[in-house]
Amino acid sequence: MNKLLDTPAVASASAPAHAAGRPVAGNAAERAQAQALAEAVGAAMYARDPASQGLGMRIDAIGPGHARLSMPVRADMLNGHQTCHGGFIFALADSAFAFACNSHNLVTVGAGCTIDYIAPGREGDVLTAIAVEQTLSGKTGVYDVKVSNQDGVTVALFRGKSHRIQGTVIPA
Repeated sequence: MNKLLDTPAVASASAPAHAAGRPVAGNAAERAQAQALAEAVGAAMYARDPASQGLGMRIDAIGPGHARLSMPVRADMLNGHQTCHGGFIFALADSAFAFACNSHNLVTVGAGCTIDYIAPGREGDVLTAIAVEQTLSGKTGVYDVKVSNQDGVTVALFRGKSHRIQGTVIPA
């Protein structure tokens, strides 16, 4: 067993299809290899990501071009209206975006993003951010992230543009 995956923070996405419903290119062996690489990249990134860890985020699923992270809303995350501070919701969406766009094992950074807050998060909620690659061309990608609560209520919609820089997340 791959020791990088021996962490409760990383679980695999079981479906061979891309999270957006588009098939992942390649035969079954190539898809399995891409999935294993995405899981290893996710585990390596999470291990050196004290920000996501400190906020209680978990990687619930990861695969080529997509990631699902969750985060419980704690009392210390509330603003003056006793709802989850938008910065924490943004951080969850941004982390899901980062894991999705680095899942191909090419070092990728955010080039820009927008977020729309739809509904408040509340103390005790478990927010889930699902990031899905919409397009990847050359060094640029576009990812959509939907943040929902445990009842399926949409809390925020995030769109991020990525830019690939030099290097790999883990040795190729």
